[in-house]
Amino acid sequence: MSRPLARRHVLLTAGALAASGTLVSCSGQDDSGEKENGKAPGRSGTLRAAFSAGGSQETLDPHPAPLFVDQARAKALYDSVLTYADDMSVQGRLAEHWESDSSGTRWQIRLRRADFHDGRPVRAADVLWNYRRISDPSVGASAQQLFAAVDFAASKAAGRELTLVLERPDFEFPSALGAAGTEIVPEDTKDFRSPVGSGPFRFSSFRPGGKAVFTAWDEHWSGGPHIERLEFVPVNEERARLNALLSGQVEYAHDLSATSGTRLEGRDGFRAVQSRYSTMQALLLRLDKAPFDDPRLVHAFALGLDRKKLVEVALGGRGVVGNDLFGLGLRGYPDDLPAPGRDVDRARALVRAAGAEGLKIPLETSDADPTWRNASALIADQLKEIGLQVTPHVRSAATYFGEVKTKGVARHSRTASLPLPAQLRSRLRSGAPNNLTHYRSATFDRLLDQALATRDEKDRLALLARAQRAARPDSGQLVWGFSDWIIGHSDKLTGVRAAPPNSSDWARFDRVRLG
Repeated sequence: MSRPLARRHVLLTAGALAASGTLVSCSGQDDSGEKENGKAPGRSGTLRAAFSAGGSQETLDPHPAPLFVDQARAKALYDSVLTYADDMSVQGRLAEHWESDSSGTRWQIRLRRADFHDGRPVRAADVLWNYRRISDPSVGASAQQLFAAVDFAASKAAGRELTLVLERPDFEFPSALGAAGTEIVPEDTKDFRSPVGSGPFRFSSFRPGGKAVFTAWDEHWSGGPHIERLEFVPVNEERARLNALLSGQVEYAHDLSATSGTRLEGRDGFRAVQSRYSTMQALLLRLDKAPFDDPRLVHAFALGLDRKKLVEVALGGRGVVGNDLFGLGLRGYPDDLPAPGRDVDRARALVRAAGAEGLKIPLETSDADPTWRNASALIADQLKEIGLQVTPHVRSAATYFGEVKTKGVARHSRTASLPLPAQLRSRLRSGAPNNLTHYRSATFDRLLDQALATRDEKDRLALLARAQRAARPDSGQLVWGFSDWIIGHSDKLTGVRAAPPNSSDWARFDRVRLG
């Protein structure tokens, strides 16, 4: 398998001190905010950021958060209890301290002093209410599965002190508290048309499918933003985002292709910032529907892919080959497994044995990822060689991720960096809401649960590796590559870091400066 020269090693705080029997972490955030007279210094201007958006069904409810633009808006308006560093270790936001007891079933969290935009303090009761709401299946929260084992009847909140009681041991539980879609709103919030949060920006205006406008909030615990005003501008087509940047309509363009990144690198006044190998590129096959209820066709798909060619062409060479597992370079990733090689003859034999020669299979795709259009055409050509007729079925970028949860049998997917245990429990565990291949394995579930309940770090990682090895051949998750994440911005904008999506510094617009 092709690999980057330097791996990203994760030191997940939840496990760092497991040997002592008490798991403790404190915030790694810079709380000073560089305040001058209660405000961030040098504040000026309006930052316009172009993102692919979700159309007329958009909401500022942070808990469903299916798209990156939802997550970026939520990060501006709200705050989470924890967040992720670049290496996916956890660090504090609203929490200033967190620890478990020796059993891994009881977690104590102390919140920092922070206020909501309407002046009310952020209380442990607010946090507990949010987590209970996230766990409710009717809400459709993206992090629902991560809170499935919380015993809310036994959990307690008093002042700034929160006790979360789990139904089973989980020494990786803090990763749930930093996940996308876990931002905190005031208790009993029902209306998100003019939302109140505790983030660095306040709500000004929002039209679903249109702009979202937020203004700086001086009272944020970090000292407040360096810009006065933040506008999220919906631009769904990748080329249009690049052109909006080049023409001066926006100062920040999110999620660009390798080709656009190369163009920016040759232009004065602009920069391309890339987070290397931070995004999993995969095909997801529905295992509970024909034709992929036949394992022979799942294996034929995997053997028919020319992964090196996909990286060279679809990713423009800005990536590495994948080996059907998520989490390249992260803590717990089994990096000694080579990528499956292409074997056209064997794949063709499996297709014949399944009686599927000439079978027509639609491949769900969209412009939600700027690489998928080229990847779809290439995959169709590659799988034609093994006797399958794969036809790209293009869906709207605004609705793609919602539609493919229930429609189609083969789909493009991408997942940005996440703590590996969080990805495994939400994407591969039997019955998990985001298990889009409908993979079910009692062996995988048992190994994952055993790993999470294991205090010793070395033993826990060994069990996580065993779980992934067990799932790899049959999960329906064909990870063909890991791509770079590319952001474009004007030189007028400073302070933009090459941070992986889902990390604290990705789309952290309160830390950037204009002019």
